[in-house]
Amino acid sequence: MRVLHVIPGLAARYGGPSRAIVGTCLALRYQGVESLILTTDADGPGRLPVELARPVNYEGVQVIFFPRQHSEAFKYSRPLAHWLEKNVASFDLVDIEAVFSHSSLAAARACRRAAVAYVVRPLGSLAPWCLSQKRLRKRLLWHAGVKRMLHGAAAIHYTTAKERDQAETTVGLGCGVVIPLGIDEDILNGQKSQGIFRRRHSALGDDPYVLILCRLHPIKGLELFLRAFLGVTRREEFRHWRLVVAGEGEPKYVASLKRLAEKQDGDGRGLFTGWVDGAEKVSALQEAALLALPSHHENFGLSLVEALARGVPVLVSTGVNLSQEIAATGAGWVARLEGGDLSKALAEALREERERASRGSAGRELVRSRYTWPVVAAQLADFYRSVARHSEREG
Repeated sequence: MRVLHVIPGLAARYGGPSRAIVGTCLALRYQGVESLILTTDADGPGRLPVELARPVNYEGVQVIFFPRQHSEAFKYSRPLAHWLEKNVASFDLVDIEAVFSHSSLAAARACRRAAVAYVVRPLGSLAPWCLSQKRLRKRLLWHAGVKRMLHGAAAIHYTTAKERDQAETTVGLGCGVVIPLGIDEDILNGQKSQGIFRRRHSALGDDPYVLILCRLHPIKGLELFLRAFLGVTRREEFRHWRLVVAGEGEPKYVASLKRLAEKQDGDGRGLFTGWVDGAEKVSALQEAALLALPSHHENFGLSLVEALARGVPVLVSTGVNLSQEIAATGAGWVARLEGGDLSKALAEALREERERASRGSAGRELVRSRYTWPVVAAQLADFYRSVARHSEREG
């Protein structure tokens, strides 16, 4: 089976979806699914240093990059659309990732013209919070092609039940299927790190720390968490705790977070490390006492699943779509972002070492049963084949 995956960008700055699609394609290979990724060279204000307009090996998978010609938000690429028009008919199925992007609209249009079935993975973009951002632009795109793309899809692929429920309620979609993202089993079964992260950031010493590991963006609720953490750790019992913010974002926004921390943090309890990856990222996760993801909206949260896989409990907001599973399995703490609930949950998590260990163990079992690539890829391959068979019968 040949599946084409279309996504606006693969650069690390675009967060979990760009990381997950590579793992998806690698895992699908063991399920007999041949994958090709079609994308742009977009990397924020810059470009990825990749060869264009021909298949290249990118982190172990076949990818064709095309130039982003206009608009970082829309990522317009006429050469990408032209390639789709000429080649989409050679695939059994097209998996379109994202909604309000040129690559998505171009892929859906090419599929309709060639009578090729396609599925859409909205990546959380149909949640009420996301639809409320840049509302006019999204309304124009909705009428320009997004509505037709969604209603013409053979199925809509969600990664959580909460994402499906929100989208179906908000925009009236049907044909929704829930299949989560996966993580490498190496993260679940790997050996303990040798202290790489603490050696590279010696200012931490031996103090316990709360880790934030994500793209630094206003949607992540970071200002709220910074205030909550710095407020809680003014208490004598928590003064030895540190906060590590690992990630990158728009420079002006990152600078505003650092100014907020400096203004309220008289003891230097916050540490901004920038982007971490590879062995350093694994080490940062393993050595953390708690991972926090206080997002206003979070469609899945790959970093929190990776933390749970290493036995690290998590503190998440109710805006994180996996919060229901975390609460149900006792894998961490879930808090609202208002009314002091975040500070209360944080203080409880910092105070109870045994409870952190217990919830971390529950998180490992949750990941083992639902979120490893062999489990997820088998579901996804069955889903693709079912859609393709149904399309053949309809045709």
